[in-house]
Amino acid sequence: MATLIAEIAPFANEPILTFRDEESKRAMREALANARRAPGAVYDLIIGGKRVKSPKQFESRNPAKPSEVVGTVQSATVEQAREAVAAAEKAFATWSRVPASQRADLLFKAAAEVRRRRYEFDALLVLEVGKSWGEADGDTAEGIDFLEYYAREMLRYDGVHPVTPIKGEKNGMRYIPLGVGVVVPPWNFAFAILVGMTAAAIVTGNTVVLKPSSDSPVIAAKFVELLENVGMPPGVVNLVTGSGGAIGDELVKHPRVRFIAFTGSKEIGLRVNQLAAEPRPGQIWIKRVVAEMGGKDSIVVAADADLDAAVEGVAQAAYGYQGQKCSACSRAIVEAPVYDEFLRKLEERVKTITVGDPAEPENYMGPVVNERSLQKIMSYVEQGKKEGRLVSGGQRAPGDGWFAQPTVFADIPPDGKLAQEEIFGPVLAVIKAKDYDQAIEIANNTEFGLTGAVYSRDPAKLDRAREEFHVGNLYLNRKCTGAMVGAHPFGGFNMSGTDSKAGGPDYLLLFMQAKSVSEKVG
Repeated sequence: MATLIAEIAPFANEPILTFRDEESKRAMREALANARRAPGAVYDLIIGGKRVKSPKQFESRNPAKPSEVVGTVQSATVEQAREAVAAAEKAFATWSRVPASQRADLLFKAAAEVRRRRYEFDALLVLEVGKSWGEADGDTAEGIDFLEYYAREMLRYDGVHPVTPIKGEKNGMRYIPLGVGVVVPPWNFAFAILVGMTAAAIVTGNTVVLKPSSDSPVIAAKFVELLENVGMPPGVVNLVTGSGGAIGDELVKHPRVRFIAFTGSKEIGLRVNQLAAEPRPGQIWIKRVVAEMGGKDSIVVAADADLDAAVEGVAQAAYGYQGQKCSACSRAIVEAPVYDEFLRKLEERVKTITVGDPAEPENYMGPVVNERSLQKIMSYVEQGKKEGRLVSGGQRAPGDGWFAQPTVFADIPPDGKLAQEEIFGPVLAVIKAKDYDQAIEIANNTEFGLTGAVYSRDPAKLDRAREEFHVGNLYLNRKCTGAMVGAHPFGGFNMSGTDSKAGGPDYLLLFMQAKSVSEKVG
């Protein structure tokens, strides 16, 4: 094992494309054109390696052009969901005994194949979930990172681990897989999070029923096909698409499911946790839940901060991918002495943000993911008009799709709805704090604890943030989005999830259990 690890280059993050050169621009336009040539493509369920159709299908549509069909997918029945669990359980008997080096090799091969097909996945992310070119490639690159990182981590965990020696005994501990897992990824990082949770589950020897978001099923189908193409045995990952309301509860409650890996809203995450906690007839374990949920993330701007840097960080974190990130800045908490100047600079910066079809690279913001999301965002805009002062935006943006303007509200009370509830859209609440003490107090006043940032030139203030700002990912003098695998293990506290750290050195432990073996010798 040690020799194998030594032969593998140390992990390094995949560089993200900037699309500044003509070759990458040409390749991206070609990939978008290719993806649009197959609007009638139909994607089946994948159960035990077999393609399976359902009585009903549904269409995945481009949120920038809702008339454009990205693909047609199956709406799985409860019985098909149960068949997928059975297929995963059957495959577990053999996959769990495949050497860790071979499971890791599958991830390395998958990473290489994603690199080869990089623009294809970038284009799907633009068309299916409305990402800009840069956001799409960041998503794809993060997926590559998860594959590479978790493969190396599994090699590190493989084998017998030494324990305290005892005379007359040969003792050791090793990590073994859990069993069948249900993986429920979100649409906002439709590739990266799907890949990360699935890769962590299978490289540790588990098998999976993958239930993607109904807003991004085509991307999921393409990735499962990729895994098959690089040698994944039948039944290791089973794809069931469809409504969470129709099959989600059944999968979570199934007595042969050992764990659930979920990323999504607080409300659904709590329901998953509640359903998983109740043992069912035939269940012989306590189910494990790995959940990454919501956020209400703040950037604190101290009176001594570099205001230009703070404005840029807030703008990027609030409006990158239309604010549809659990890590997005949805609250800027600004000390009173610089509050007015900060707002003036932010208003000017927001005016430069372009909104439109993300298939065109000049557009920084694309659509929100669906009509329901847009309606929810606009209801919060109306609430913001009651709670504070509208500085910028506040309306739908032109276009056939689900476009919203980048919106800024000032003078929002710290306990108002815009300051407390997750909006998941391009709406920023700016809150005035009388001093740094109050700013930190406000930053900690939500039920969430995912990401946060502080802009200050004062080392003492930064030290206080390290100790007092209660979030899972804290950033100092930089934006609160853009976590990198390996460098920024990601996951939050409180109602932001189960404190897991995706892309960190302890993440794979969530998908394994330890077995201690002692042998009397001499």
